[in-house]
Amino acid sequence: MSTIRLILGIDPGLRHTGWGVVGQRDNRLSFVAAGRINPNPDLPMAARLKALADGLAAVIAAHGPMEAAIEETFVNRNAASALKLGQARGAAMLAAAQAGLSVDEYAANRVKQTVTGYGHADKAQIQAMIGILLPGSGKLAADAADALAVAVCHAHHRTGGHSLLSIAGDKA
Repeated sequence: MSTIRLILGIDPGLRHTGWGVVGQRDNRLSFVAAGRINPNPDLPMAARLKALADGLAAVIAAHGPMEAAIEETFVNRNAASALKLGQARGAAMLAAAQAGLSVDEYAANRVKQTVTGYGHADKAQIQAMIGILLPGSGKLAADAADALAVAVCHAHHRTGGHSLLSIAGDKA
């Protein structure tokens, strides 16, 4: 009998960073936990980044994932926004790396394609599919659902691209 691998998915953002933990045993995934880290927008940038990193460190300590995956930054027309998102990603990646986790990165289109079958799916479609793929996840904020989608994508693609036979929460 194989062990359950816990995967942390991260949807980085400076206002809201979504996180989700998925359990994987063989080809089965199950929902473990999800949420958001919401740094106070009135804090200076360095303090917001610290709050984000501290929040993720607490999630990692609470759930004990073995690996992490994060959504890549897409090129934004607004350079200042892209830079701020990059800083949030860096803080998130550092928190995971400091906890000893490997961190893989996935393009947003690849995450969407993996979860919905359509690389340009919107947030509502992601939320709906996460509810179907991970029973028990309940009604989630879009950021948390996106983070779970990143974890599902990682579970699917880190195994060498083999399709998952059963995604729904079989905990066998």
